[in-house]
Amino acid sequence: MENLNFINPLLHGIIPEELEQKALNFSTKQLVCAGVGTLIAGAVLKKAGHQKTGALIAGLALPILATAVYKKIQKKSEEKANSANSGQSDVDTVNEHA
Repeated sequence: MENLNFINPLLHGIIPEELEQKALNFSTKQLVCAGVGTLIAGAVLKKAGHQKTGALIAGLALPILATAVYKKIQKKSEEKANSANSGQSDVDTVNEHA
């Protein structure tokens, strides 16, 4: 009962910032391709007669595509925040939406 270091990863020196840097960073384009590929693979499996497997594989497409949309929105909001901080005029942002 003395050696419980395996329970808490922080005791081993693993900090959350290191985990974020080590995480896989897929681009939006890669995520969209993976989502569409998952949909196609699910459709092919369903046509081949593997209904449950095809449904499972095709069901993974929505979270993958949602992640791609989230990353794209996040990137646009970061760009907009950076451009607002750099001192661009409000006229540029108005024309951007029109």
